[in-house]
Amino acid sequence: MITTARIPADKPVRISFRLNDSTDESSAETSFPLSFPNLDQQLQPLPPCNTSKESMQVFKQHCKIAEEYHQVKREIALLEERKKELIARLDQFENSDVSHLAEEYEDLSKENHSLNLAHSRCKEQLEKLKIQYQKRQGSS
Repeated sequence: MITTARIPADKPVRISFRLNDSTDESSAETSFPLSFPNLDQQLQPLPPCNTSKESMQVFKQHCKIAEEYHQVKREIALLEERKKELIARLDQFENSDVSHLAEEYEDLSKENHSLNLAHSRCKEQLEKLKIQYQKRQGSS
């Protein structure tokens, strides 16, 4: 089982390499001290062949891609943290909003009941006034 050291996403990745004409393999490995502890072993850049410009270019591209990969992972971590914060705020808002809506519903229900009572009283008074008016019209 291969294990790799993990570092937090907010820590920068240090990429350093030196171009030299040495052909010794052991010196090539020390010439390119890689610092990609957050990459899986299979994604680690392999030290380039110092005698090949194409190998050096591929290595540089791989290092650049590794740095971009690290930046994307860091951005994803930050966005996930922001998402958690926003979800927590939304839950808090919804909970306070629900209690506020329940209170408002209760207040409006009471107001509706009192307005219905007032409507009934006004309707009764209107009927009484109609009867009185009809009596006056009939007696005159």
